[in-house]
Amino acid sequence: MKPHSYYRFAAVVILLILSGCKKLDQSPEDTATRPVVFGSTKGLELYATSFYDVLPTAGQIHRQDEIADYSVRSQVPDFLSKGAYGPRQSDGWDWTKLRNINFFIENNTDPAVPSSDRNHYNGLARFFRAWFYFDKVRRFGDVPWINKTFTIDDPTLFNKRDSRTLVMDSVLADLKYACDNIKTTSDNSRSLITKNVAWAFRSRVALFEGTFRKYHHQYKLESTAAEWLQEAARSADQVIKSNAFTLNTAGGTDASYRQLFISEAPVASEVILSNVMNASLNVLNDANWYWTSATYGARVSFSRTFVNTYLNIDGTPFTSRAGYQTMTFMEEVKGRDKRLKQTIRLGNYKRINGGKEEAAPPVFSYTYTGYQPIKWTLDDTYYDGGTRNTNSICIIRYAEILLNYAEAKAELGALSADDWSRTIGALRRRAGITGNTEALPVSIDSYLQSTYFPEISDPVLLEVRRERGIELAFEGFRFYDLVRWHKGELFALPWNGFYVPALNEPLDLNEDGQPDVCFYQQMPASPVKGVTYVNVAPTLSGGTANPQRLTNRTSGELTWLNNVERRWYYEGETTPEKRYLYPIPESERLLNTNLGQNPGW
Repeated sequence: MKPHSYYRFAAVVILLILSGCKKLDQSPEDTATRPVVFGSTKGLELYATSFYDVLPTAGQIHRQDEIADYSVRSQVPDFLSKGAYGPRQSDGWDWTKLRNINFFIENNTDPAVPSSDRNHYNGLARFFRAWFYFDKVRRFGDVPWINKTFTIDDPTLFNKRDSRTLVMDSVLADLKYACDNIKTTSDNSRSLITKNVAWAFRSRVALFEGTFRKYHHQYKLESTAAEWLQEAARSADQVIKSNAFTLNTAGGTDASYRQLFISEAPVASEVILSNVMNASLNVLNDANWYWTSATYGARVSFSRTFVNTYLNIDGTPFTSRAGYQTMTFMEEVKGRDKRLKQTIRLGNYKRINGGKEEAAPPVFSYTYTGYQPIKWTLDDTYYDGGTRNTNSICIIRYAEILLNYAEAKAELGALSADDWSRTIGALRRRAGITGNTEALPVSIDSYLQSTYFPEISDPVLLEVRRERGIELAFEGFRFYDLVRWHKGELFALPWNGFYVPALNEPLDLNEDGQPDVCFYQQMPASPVKGVTYVNVAPTLSGGTANPQRLTNRTSGELTWLNNVERRWYYEGETTPEKRYLYPIPESERLLNTNLGQNPGW
């Protein structure tokens, strides 16, 4: 729920009175009601609630990692398929919400309202303008910088796009103004923009831009990267030093992490900003439906390649275990970072069905790999059949701020042992990890380096990146993390699942004495009751290739859709940088031929 429904309704009424326009080139009516809105603090407050529509919805957050290196899903995304995505399919070039913000800033000038109040609400408006533009720059790169309300005959409607540097400098200026002028310092509901929210988002923006400039050499902005990284560290440190937030530890190492994602009320100790659900107002989300249904969502599961990056509980790499490649699911999930058991189904995980608790191992009517997520799902199956979820969806939380600080400092070569302990170490201790949480790492995990980041030789930065991937998994960060690190090739990593030692041998995935799944190439004459049978024959009836196979035909890792081409860059495309930006939609370029197009599209 974005904030207080009554105020949001009142704001909508006011906006409808002031202006029904939806396009950049439409002008609001100059009515007698305008002084009612801009002539009082209450009017400004009501108007400002309309800005919250800029924030992502609950569904956008919990499913945003549909396209990620670790996300194995029902179909290859069009974006990664040759010739399947282009300017005709592109979207996101919508400026309606910006117009609403700029209209407010232009009209919030009435001296009858105390200047500190006007500045506060202008700070909110500029925060949301920064959020709006950050989304646009991440997606499209250069975009038009618009800081006024257009009229229908404004010739600047047909200008070229402005440079990335101009737009991002303007975004940072808006965030600086917001941090200086927003007066709200606390909000127990975690649904409103406060000074700490502005600082937290400022750290996110600066980290993205600093690393993007550092690793995307074609822009020739490497010399400005350090300034943005310093800004990221300063902004994150501002939140840390406010002492307003801590990592949630209620429930202990076995439950405190997942509690952040399944609680109806945001966990206020750690959550900084949330999309808050409210069952009594029917403000609900569809997380269970999406993450459990065989037909509704994309059936996203982890890949084994990524699961291998979860550390042992003693802080050593899992891939340092002898024979890890051929460990069964039941073996490999034991003795690991406790975030793993709070992110996927494993061990004695149970669900409630009709009021009765039942064992709930991975279900192969959903998962293709065996690593079935539970991070956003409630344990009662009641929630599986529609938009019924009552759990609030966090937008910003303190763990991200710790990670932003650690990464910025590591990129600058300035992360101290104390910094490590209070950021990465603190996150790992919350996850039950007992070793290597106090001192900076000095040795390189060869699996992590060779699989993901062969160009990185700093063990500290490698471990920071590991931690970010694990802590923020399925929270909507991974796509743009890989983009800013210039690691698009990771989207083509194999879609693999757990190790299957042999055909026709049922596996008891949760070791409760009841076999759960069996892999076959020829269906057994006498199937075991209660077991799901999965066909891994190379070809299906009719001669079509089977998308679900084993790497060694009769044993090995599960694979899914690895017979279908999926790449970040295809031979014959004009530039390997193509997919780091989305194309400008063709329909918009027909309206304004000066927009140009992003490279390769």
